[in-house]
Amino acid sequence: MKLVVMIPCLNEEATLPLVLAGIPTQIDGVDAIEVLIVDDGCTDRTVDVARSMGVQHFVHHIRNQGLSRSFRDGLMRSLELDADIIVLTDGDNQYKQQCIPELIAPILRGSADTVIADRETHTIEHFSPLKKFLQKLGTWVLNKAAGTAVPDATSGFRAYSRKAAMQLNVIADYSFATETTIQAAHKHHAISIVPIGTNEKLRESRQFNSNWQHVRRSSVTIMRAYIMYKPYTIFITMGVILLVIGLAPFGYFLWKAATDNAWLHHGPQHVRSLVIGGVLLVTAFMSFTLGIIADLVRINRQLTEEVLENVKRIRIEQ
Repeated sequence: MKLVVMIPCLNEEATLPLVLAGIPTQIDGVDAIEVLIVDDGCTDRTVDVARSMGVQHFVHHIRNQGLSRSFRDGLMRSLELDADIIVLTDGDNQYKQQCIPELIAPILRGSADTVIADRETHTIEHFSPLKKFLQKLGTWVLNKAAGTAVPDATSGFRAYSRKAAMQLNVIADYSFATETTIQAAHKHHAISIVPIGTNEKLRESRQFNSNWQHVRRSSVTIMRAYIMYKPYTIFITMGVILLVIGLAPFGYFLWKAATDNAWLHHGPQHVRSLVIGGVLLVTAFMSFTLGIIADLVRINRQLTEEVLENVKRIRIEQ
């Protein structure tokens, strides 16, 4: 049983030694522990520091490509290294690496495919009240979209079985944690939650410039993933709403025509509402049509992902 600890890094020479020093060298049930550094365009001594501390595996990006791309490339490289379990952690020492045995325990027991650390964000002192509220709101939205009960949607301390890693396909340029949680839910992965505390904050987050930027980008990721996996929910719901609103003017017109003959003589002023109703009915029909097309695309995506998983297996096992 091999464990690969994957650490995406962007200029982490100051904090990386703390992260590497905290990674356990022995874990019951694990035969080998290896570290993979994803160098996301580092311009400092991050790579040199990692090599000096015994790290042998690297993925190098010539320029910064973002955390989502780093996660995707690191996941693929971990599979190439024959990882049975992959742990994702940060290079800023936010997470307690000594808790890795607890994190991977559900996978070792065979009770989970994906394990997400719960930072219990309401207890983190350096999180502002606004950030805690947005964190709670974003997690609620994610759980509604994915049908999960994850308490910490943006946690970057996670563990994946080999099977789960094979099946994940990161597409979004931002918020891979949100996207992969939705994917794991719709691929019927067994998801476990492990409460884990955090270390003292050593630097500001580099993933976003403000909380609102994070909310905006995460919302786009959730909406896109939701449309990919549950298009009927979006388009059919929208179509039904438009249909009901569009039928209202016609229903009112027919009711008045049947009960008040004098009302028909006011004709021209009612034409506008009927035109609006007609436009809404056409839009409802278009929404239903888009729902059918989107569902066919979803089925095609499902088949494509199955083919991609087999291609990954062939490539890695050669």
